[in-house]
Amino acid sequence: MANFYTDNTDLKFHLDHPSMEKLVKLKEKNYIDKDEFDYAPLDFEDTMDSYEKVMDVVGEICGDIIAPNAEDVDHDGPTLVDNKVHYAKGTDENYQALVDAGLIGLSLPRKYGGLNFSIVPYVMAAEIVSRADAGFANIWGLQDCAETLHEFGSEEIKDEFLPRFEKGATAAMDLTEPDAGSDLQAVQLKATYNEKEDQWYLNGVKRFITNGDADISLVLARSEEGTSDGRGLSLFVYDRGEKRMTVRRIENKMGIKGSPTCELVFKNAPVKLVGDRRLGLIKYVMSLMNSARLGVGAQSVGIAEAAYREALKYAQEREQFGKTIIQYPAVYEMITKMKVKVDAIRSLLYETARFVDVYKSYGFIQEDRKLEKEERMDMKYHTKKADMFTPLLKLISSEYSNEIAYDSLQVHGGTGFMKDFPIERIYRDARITTIYEGTSQLQVVAAIRGVGNGAYMNYIREYEAQSIRPEFDFIRRRLIIMTDQYEKAVNFVQREKDNELFDFHARRLVEMAGNIIIGYLLLSDANRSDTYKKSADIFSQFALAENHEKFKYIENFKLKDLGLFRQF
Repeated sequence: MANFYTDNTDLKFHLDHPSMEKLVKLKEKNYIDKDEFDYAPLDFEDTMDSYEKVMDVVGEICGDIIAPNAEDVDHDGPTLVDNKVHYAKGTDENYQALVDAGLIGLSLPRKYGGLNFSIVPYVMAAEIVSRADAGFANIWGLQDCAETLHEFGSEEIKDEFLPRFEKGATAAMDLTEPDAGSDLQAVQLKATYNEKEDQWYLNGVKRFITNGDADISLVLARSEEGTSDGRGLSLFVYDRGEKRMTVRRIENKMGIKGSPTCELVFKNAPVKLVGDRRLGLIKYVMSLMNSARLGVGAQSVGIAEAAYREALKYAQEREQFGKTIIQYPAVYEMITKMKVKVDAIRSLLYETARFVDVYKSYGFIQEDRKLEKEERMDMKYHTKKADMFTPLLKLISSEYSNEIAYDSLQVHGGTGFMKDFPIERIYRDARITTIYEGTSQLQVVAAIRGVGNGAYMNYIREYEAQSIRPEFDFIRRRLIIMTDQYEKAVNFVQREKDNELFDFHARRLVEMAGNIIIGYLLLSDANRSDTYKKSADIFSQFALAENHEKFKYIENFKLKDLGLFRQF
């Protein structure tokens, strides 16, 4: 029997992070549920025991059911019959196994049938599922929609929809349209309010909707006539049982083929308003998208883990010229760097998840009582860090996931190009991670604020001030050199006072900051466990080289050189 949790000690390491006691205490509101629910934890130790047991169940289902089904699901895919999407047989088996285990709605409060888990174990489960089958992870991961309803829906909406998740309801977020992909302000699907009936109705088309035929859908629509920007959009919840939405087609995709991506047509479809009018995009969908980007971070780490393991296994077994190929420097360097990159993005993933955990928990606490001054400050601090780390995570984890999948296929050689090995599917699945939920280029647009306002530099200084064991001083010295170069690079660009130049160098600057932050995260991991000394050492070496290259390019670039790139 395979278990994708117990066979990966890195997961237990991150689940046992020192900050978990604070996160659990906030999420459990000092364990008040123990008097009402017999399965609620009594204290921190009880909670962590519950987390680990559930991760063990997730790992077993992924190892014994989801992963073995992945190839057939990729081959068979979903079908559309009589306006209903039918999952591949393996997808149905996967989902039912998770429903039977009570793993849908993990983070929801117990009164709605959830387990009230904090973000960290929920994200960890998403990573494990993604390692087993990245396409299926999209279906399972859309329970994020339940969290959005919990956070912003009325009591009536929460009571109606949230208990359905534990029973196996599927979800979708219907955002994009044929002429509104990344630019969601351009959404035109029309929401009309019938005052006499006290009912909202939707009319229009949505495109590229993951799991579009779901039981419960969150739909972004234009509710305010005469508007053309994000301030005219509201968020609605649609129940598939109303049968007023048609699935026009399922897209034929390159990867994640088990996950149906649909084009939808709404015709007088009755829906309910979530929260307040006009806040659909600027508040609710932005929150939903941040959760989705955290989810893509987990998916990227899961894909990277799967790709690394496939490369390692193949290199240890494949013989060429009288010895296994892992003994050749050209190969063992690739595989070692794969492992280092997996460790790197996993550390960034759980650091980001911890920031999200804190501020979301405070948000629910303040529904019951007024926060103390220190709590408000802590919430504000972690909200800002989550906002800055989420695009950084999405950018770097998805890019690394693609790099690792690419290198893994290269290790396999010609056999990796055939459908006989899982890496062919993993390679195709990885490609979407840099595209959906905001392309890498859009993540840079979001993250560059942290460069311009000095937020990333402030966070770097905080990491730099942390205590480490003396034997790791040589790694910190590298990171300090990188920080000095980063600061100079930012100054080089800002002193020109040219917005186009700043945007031109944005990705280089964001990646420089990301390399330093990840370097410190790995250093912190090594400080906790010698297991990560190797990754911290190697990552800081190649990150130092990468940052130096970016620094020299920025240093030698002249404002007039922008003209060379406009000549196309």
